[in-house]
Amino acid sequence: MFENLKEHPADKILALMQTFRDDPRDDNVDLGVGVFRNAQGATPVMQAVKQAEQRLWQQETTKSYVGLTGDPAFADAMIALLLGDAVARARIAAAATPGGTGAVRQGLELIRMAQPDATVWVSDPTWPNHLSILKHLGVPTRPYRYFDNATGGVDFDGMCADLEAAHPGDVVLLHGCCHNPTGANPTMAQWAELIAQMQEQGLTPFVDIAYQGFGDGLEDDAAGLRMVASEMPETLIAASCSKNFGIYRERAGILLAVGDAGAARDLTQGNLAYLNRQNFSFPPDHGARLVTMILTDAELRAMWQEELEQMRRGMLDLRRQLAEELRRRSNSERFDFLAEHRGMFSRLGTTPENVEKLRRDHGIYLVGDSRMNIAGLNAETVPHLARAIVDAGI
Repeated sequence: MFENLKEHPADKILALMQTFRDDPRDDNVDLGVGVFRNAQGATPVMQAVKQAEQRLWQQETTKSYVGLTGDPAFADAMIALLLGDAVARARIAAAATPGGTGAVRQGLELIRMAQPDATVWVSDPTWPNHLSILKHLGVPTRPYRYFDNATGGVDFDGMCADLEAAHPGDVVLLHGCCHNPTGANPTMAQWAELIAQMQEQGLTPFVDIAYQGFGDGLEDDAAGLRMVASEMPETLIAASCSKNFGIYRERAGILLAVGDAGAARDLTQGNLAYLNRQNFSFPPDHGARLVTMILTDAELRAMWQEELEQMRRGMLDLRRQLAEELRRRSNSERFDFLAEHRGMFSRLGTTPENVEKLRRDHGIYLVGDSRMNIAGLNAETVPHLARAIVDAGI
């Protein structure tokens, strides 16, 4: 049987990580892997998480299963974080998942069950796992323009023009904030225009939000998502706790389905439970419980928000330093967009050949589409990167 298996393309980011580890040079800079790092290059455990774990160790009395869709307290805490009071709780079905990736997968499974003929429209570029999961599930997929390489901003006119070809019942996969891999976000006015277009065409938004708090702050980063969920008749939301709580390996995520209240909501909730049962049965609880404790305890939440704000400000400082260093070295303003981007990532908008030149000549490791992890920089490596970019003629 196993001889009939076929090889699949290696994950480009994981392959890049291995190449970096095998590189003998001692001044290499890894800007490929998508995890937060501090100035020392470590991904620390947040103090709020440590304290929550200590309390959990003292208080926990059982390791028995939680429900098929997770602890309702986790759902309530995440709904409050993501949506505030923008949507009535009675309209929302929710299911805990193994990380944000699990939420994306379950959301696409739900789409396939509810609207088998739906095409999912995906930004060009997007997070590679979006396309990989869609292909694996056999879901029809079409791209829409998103990033303007010339300006480093959102190609909003191209985006709207491409989505005009979408049919009623199609799904638009959107990034809630801190767009991965580009770092370029729509303005609130553009969110409003996009909502009007989706309403007119009968499209359903599916919002993937993995970096709330990394851009302009917890509330501002959720503003576009809240506008979408409050004004569209139906919305799917996949959320991750990996980045803003720093619990990558705990795999804490959630899928929300916003629709009509009452029987319609109950039907959706039942389908989410069914999908979890078919895939992994009960979702992991440890990370979700830590998140719940932090979000519902005033002391832990204040500690977490302060730590998150320090991470956010640190990335903004690195962006400004890099943009200023590039302006000084290139004697131009063409890299100023890097300071305007938000979140962990930015896309330089250059060719794979130039990305390879950065790796070969300077030990700078970026993903092939020129995505770089800003959180992988520090005050010492910013000048090295700026010099490499200018020397490469980017």
